[in-house]
Amino acid sequence: MSKHSALDTFGRSGNPLIRSDIFSRQTSSLHERMTLQGAVDKTGILLFLTVLTAALSWNIDSPMMGLISGLGALAAFISGIATFGFWFFFIGWIIKPRPHLAPKTAPIYALGMGFGIGIMSEQAEMMFPGIVIQAVSLTFFVAASLLFAYKSGVIKPNQNFLLIIFSATVGIFLTYIANLIFSAFTGTSFSFLTDNGAFGIGISLFVVAIAALNLVLDFDIIEQAHEQGAPKYIEWFGAMALVATLIWLYIEILRLLMKLRSR
Repeated sequence: MSKHSALDTFGRSGNPLIRSDIFSRQTSSLHERMTLQGAVDKTGILLFLTVLTAALSWNIDSPMMGLISGLGALAAFISGIATFGFWFFFIGWIIKPRPHLAPKTAPIYALGMGFGIGIMSEQAEMMFPGIVIQAVSLTFFVAASLLFAYKSGVIKPNQNFLLIIFSATVGIFLTYIANLIFSAFTGTSFSFLTDNGAFGIGISLFVVAIAALNLVLDFDIIEQAHEQGAPKYIEWFGAMALVATLIWLYIEILRLLMKLRSR
């Protein structure tokens, strides 16, 4: 059985941002086909842009920077929805993925998310000195370890693996949405999401694990797209999805470390 059997069957990654058959589209022109190196290069560019604006929002403490960071985060959200669509309930039938926009929207997304991450990281660092470098290091080593495990065949994204990770990811994001609605009406969050006890830490460990395993599915779907001769813009689209997963992983690792340090 092909190692891509799950993706051949479902045509999608467990990443909550990839929800369509766009990775299976082919192009007849050799010059217009995506390459793995191209996707790697685009991922590097997006990560550089994310770190750049994160450093700016971290080091410049002013009301103007706060406003710019807020607008940047909003722009990132809009860019993400415009590119990846919105796949919850009936809205997914209206707002469809537009991967051809990725070459334009991916840099906007990276820059905007960087502003948001910078503010979040600065606040965490003020509370727990040294925590950001720990979170960044753990994110890097987790991502590198999973890439090695995937390329060496230790982790194989088969059908059952895909179903489990996809279901868990959707469940996590629905929980986040429910928590957002709950906090909007009550002013408080679900206790198990903020609790620094054993149960709360266990929840954070589970979310970190799911976020990390989403990287495996992203690696696999990009490799499959390359093998099938997907269009060139998929390099940006795949890179954008990878960066989104890495940002999610970093945020969850940071939250987990904050829980552990606050005990």
